[in-house]
Amino acid sequence: MLGDPRTVRVTGDATAALYRRTEDAHAEEHPGKHRDEPIAEAYCWSGLTSGNGSRALWLLLLPFMVVNLAHWMRPTAAGRTRAVRLYGVLVRLVALSLTVLLTAAACEVALDLVAWQCAGTPACSERRSWLGFLSSEQGGWWSQPGRRLALAASVPAALVTLLWYLSNRTWSAYESQRPLDDTDVAIGEDDPGADHSAPGPNAPRGPGAVRPALGRPGFWYGRRLVARLRAAHTAAGFLTVAACVNAAAARHDRTAGGPVPEVLGAAITAGIVLGALVAVRVVCRRGRSERIRDTRLDGALITYLPGSAVVLLALAVVHAAWSRPGWESSGSLPGDTAFRLLALGQAVLVVALASVAAGLYRRNPEPRTTLYGLGGPAVATLACGLGGVMSGGVAQRVADWLDGPGTPGMGRGAVIEGPPVLLSWQASVIPVLLLLLIVPVLHLVVRTARTARRLGPAVEAEYAPEPPDPARTRRIARTRATAELTDSAPGIVAVVSAATLLLGAAAVVGAWACGEVPGLAADGAGPLVESAAEAAQSTGSWLIGFGFILFVAGGRRAYRDPSARRTIGILWDVGTFWPRAAHPFAPPCYAERAVPDLASRMSAWTATTRGRLVISGHSQGSVLAASAVWQLPAATRRQVALLTYGSPIERLYGRWFPAYFGPVPLLGLHRSVHCWRNLWRATDPIGGPVRIATDQDPGVDRGPLKDPLAYGRTTRLPLPEPILGHSDYQADPAFAEERAALLAELGPLVPRQAEPDAQTRSGRSSG
Repeated sequence: MLGDPRTVRVTGDATAALYRRTEDAHAEEHPGKHRDEPIAEAYCWSGLTSGNGSRALWLLLLPFMVVNLAHWMRPTAAGRTRAVRLYGVLVRLVALSLTVLLTAAACEVALDLVAWQCAGTPACSERRSWLGFLSSEQGGWWSQPGRRLALAASVPAALVTLLWYLSNRTWSAYESQRPLDDTDVAIGEDDPGADHSAPGPNAPRGPGAVRPALGRPGFWYGRRLVARLRAAHTAAGFLTVAACVNAAAARHDRTAGGPVPEVLGAAITAGIVLGALVAVRVVCRRGRSERIRDTRLDGALITYLPGSAVVLLALAVVHAAWSRPGWESSGSLPGDTAFRLLALGQAVLVVALASVAAGLYRRNPEPRTTLYGLGGPAVATLACGLGGVMSGGVAQRVADWLDGPGTPGMGRGAVIEGPPVLLSWQASVIPVLLLLLIVPVLHLVVRTARTARRLGPAVEAEYAPEPPDPARTRRIARTRATAELTDSAPGIVAVVSAATLLLGAAAVVGAWACGEVPGLAADGAGPLVESAAEAAQSTGSWLIGFGFILFVAGGRRAYRDPSARRTIGILWDVGTFWPRAAHPFAPPCYAERAVPDLASRMSAWTATTRGRLVISGHSQGSVLAASAVWQLPAATRRQVALLTYGSPIERLYGRWFPAYFGPVPLLGLHRSVHCWRNLWRATDPIGGPVRIATDQDPGVDRGPLKDPLAYGRTTRLPLPEPILGHSDYQADPAFAEERAALLAELGPLVPRQAEPDAQTRSGRSSG
């Protein structure tokens, strides 16, 4: 970024820091040497996204990250406070259901498949020597079903503990930086769900009167909400484990009798239900408060709610471990109904969320908003689908591994019942989903080829009068056509989410109606139907297991390979930009560290030197730069120029997150800073124009820039120039021109001796 191998860290730590060239390290102390050109600083935050190998493990948190994105995708909703609150509540409930789903999947594997089915079946336990001490044939202390369940409960309980630990640790490491203190307090309600992306009809006008949401003092400091959600989700996880352990023991006491009083199981069940209701109320009760920086903590809540759940889990374990000599395990645990109800509840929540989002969009329609305001519900559906694939993949693979040559649940050499029937039905619809995707994918391929052919004459005209080169023209036109595929992502998301919702509902209905896996359910329906059902089930089971193996293998490779880890870091750049407002176990928000870093540096530097400052950002750095400028006091914003290039700030963020990066917030940002320029290329699949030009204002965009810079060989560029696409904007002469123009537009230095020019550049480090 600095164009010099000799760099020095100016401020910051090993996680994120500002750097300068070594010769510029103390430029403020020698103003005479640095008055002819700006002093460049580079901000590197790669340690927050692709740092050490543990980042690869964050892939397992992908469903949590996706549902957290759905919270921020709501449409603009000025004046619709209740609807915004309801939208936030529904997303948080979907997020809570994902925690319960993944914990239930861990219980299915550890309690049902291993401890109940395999350890209780001699033909299965004999193949697994490590299960010998649990085998019912051994007759040892652990051979009773309740004690096997009590021991196996340690696995999902450890998973919940690990999620709690990671959430707490990552908050302390990455998100605990307090934002810049200033007195420019935003005007508006202190409402946990209020939309402040656009001023209301009675709001004061003028620069700095009303800040958009990203400029509010508490936006980048969500400690209280994250702590509350972490307590509720941790409690929900432990209560799920307690319910799985207690249900089997309580059912045996009710049906077969025994030495344990029935009232004990009923009391524990009542406590679990009460704890679940409290956790749901905590999730629904309070959202984000952004008008002020809320440094308070609900100490009693975050201590006693998870603590009570742990106590109930301990009581359930003791209750299950009570001696019941005549108890034998057979079949499978009654988890099928729980998975069906969970899937049905997620579908109801997603449909309700879509209804609220559609109502918000109708109130304030913005043409470029993704899926007419339904982007959030669509992404929430994908999060549920990812959670189902991960939970079903683990259960299916573990069941196949335990059963050896048999097929669990199919009666063909199978020795165990296998996972719940719903998981087999969900696996069966995966091939159907992939077949449905073939149509839009083929459409995009054909459309891209046609677009490339159509762009050929325009490319040659742009570089005229150079002689045409058909091969060169095809490459440039193909690159431009491929870059336009980014704008087709909403259509693919719509198809996948709609198909996931409908096929998931069909799977629930099929599992509930027949209670058998698809292959057995189709017996007697004709050889063709039976073969198709068996093929769909086996193919889906193979795909879901293979996909999960690839998922784990990718994480393992990223753990060992820094280059692969940087690739995953690009995913985190987008997915973890937003604070954890819906799911506390999502990967940490790096912007809660990076935005205060940049805002503090700009504010302190301008206050100390009174010099000119241009903050420039490439790609995700442009989003950070804009967010940091929003956090500055109004007077400081007027001293700052903004230069963005390859920026997704409107093309991606403005369309998917309209309440925060829509036309009104971006126009307000343009008017609040001294000046702003945005560079973009037609070959860039990520960056694009900002699109805020008006009749009175020409806007901030300059582009599309030529890419490549030369069509053929020239005297100045005798070798073929590469097609740069999203990279190397600084190599384009337009970058230096616009940076110089911004510095000139900022005006001369404030009359004060010993004050240098400065430039702060935000972006990802290449190292």
